[in-house]
Amino acid sequence: MNTIGPKVNLTPGSISTAVDRLVERGLVNRVEIPEDRRVRVVSLTAKGKELIAPIFRKHAAEIRKVFADASPKELRALGATLKKIGKRAENLGTGINPKYSSQR
Repeated sequence: MNTIGPKVNLTPGSISTAVDRLVERGLVNRVEIPEDRRVRVVSLTAKGKELIAPIFRKHAAEIRKVFADASPKELRALGATLKKIGKRAENLGTGINPKYSSQR
């Protein structure tokens, strides 16, 4: 859950509370890893997937509308630029220069 927090800008306590509520509603499962009790894996349940699937479909349709006027070449250039920016953002504070980090 420590992986989720920074991505959604929430503290570990806030994430735990949110996950607790989602578990209570049957939308996610939280599983502790026996080898490392500090690690908990959170995943969607069938009910959670059923709830989120139409939301993702609607979002994807809206994104397609936003980019409808862009050519395939423009979309490829945008994708490459966003990957570069994403790598830079991911490596901020780690001291890793994305030019020298491994390809993903």
